[in-house]
Amino acid sequence: MPRPGWRKQPEDLRLTDHLSIGVLTRTFGRDLIDSILIATDKVQQRIPLLPSRVMIYYVLALSLYPQDSYEEVMRHLSEGLRWIDQFQSSWNVPSKVAIFKARLRLGV
Repeated sequence: MPRPGWRKQPEDLRLTDHLSIGVLTRTFGRDLIDSILIATDKVQQRIPLLPSRVMIYYVLALSLYPQDSYEEVMRHLSEGLRWIDQFQSSWNVPSKVAIFKARLRLGV
């Protein structure tokens, strides 16, 4: 259930959402994200449901969709990453609690 003031987007996917995520991943490439994770000592020993790289993209995507709920932003991100072939097709959007815990793990 969205919080007051949040709008839930229609279920159909918009090309502009995919393009926004595509521009985000092109602007902040894997090498840059990985170097940030190394510099901040956030490289993971195991790969959880929400890896640090995905969470960095998620935090950046929050600024692209300020009116959407956390889960909706994650849906935009996962669909966009899937569309540009950087994400598993069987992956489902995690719960708000899982997103919160992954953001805590990533830190400031």
